[in-house]
Amino acid sequence: NDIPKQTPSDFVSLLVYILTFLLGLPGNLLVLFVYIRKARKHGATPNVVYALNLCVANLALVSWMPVKVAETLQGWALPAAVCPVYSFFLFSSVYGSSLILTAVVVGRYLSIAYPITYKLYRRARTSCLVSAILWLLVLVHLGFAFIAEGGGHFVSLSEENVSACYENFTQEQLEVLVPVRLEMALLLFMVPLVLSAFCTLRCLVLVRHSALPSVGKRRVLAIALSTLVVFVVCYLPYNVSHVVGFVLYTNVEWRSEAITLNWMVAQNLKSKKLHRSIIKEVHTAPGS
Repeated sequence: NDIPKQTPSDFVSLLVYILTFLLGLPGNLLVLFVYIRKARKHGATPNVVYALNLCVANLALVSWMPVKVAETLQGWALPAAVCPVYSFFLFSSVYGSSLILTAVVVGRYLSIAYPITYKLYRRARTSCLVSAILWLLVLVHLGFAFIAEGGGHFVSLSEENVSACYENFTQEQLEVLVPVRLEMALLLFMVPLVLSAFCTLRCLVLVRHSALPSVGKRRVLAIALSTLVVFVVCYLPYNVSHVVGFVLYTNVEWRSEAITLNWMVAQNLKSKKLHRSIIKEVHTAPGS
């Protein structure tokens, strides 16, 4: 196999992969340690459960960044059996994080709109069940997507004779894979996005008319809006590639750039802001 020629976008991607690994791995391990210690000391809360799930999703991504760096530099050189495992962790991180974020947004809205009722059912066990269902949903869809590749041949050669993992597909594979990707974009992104947007807008209205002091209102509004912004910026471009791919019935070339943007933004916004906001919202949300 030939060594791929490096383009300017490849160098940008390499920089993103390296920074994602160097900043994301120790940062998420530290956050994971803090939350586990908090859960053992004071007991798990729904917020801690969701934070732990986000940490796991982030670690599933950043731990494979060295492999992504090697693939960019020399093509896929690992055994073919590693490719589906590698792809599974990368894509499960994307959709797992988006669904967990949606659960956080919905929980915040319920705590503001129905404080008394929500407090009665606000249990760590319920959050664990919700998280398990969301992860199961992701696993089932990724399973269908990988089966669509057909025959376990996840590693293929590009036109430049460079080995690639889960990138080059035959027309027969695309006939199954493209509709599956569209369904994933609609069910695992568009539905959560609409739900998150609705809950966020309702939070803005309810908090604006609440009896909270001005400082408290601004804090809740900032948390709600920042979570929605992270959701849109992180996950929109990648899922748009699925829609465009369905319209053109192909594997769009800029899909890899879209997923790279997802990883870059996720580590710089989601990891820094969201973990803090999950803990803060316990104190800022009315009735929580």
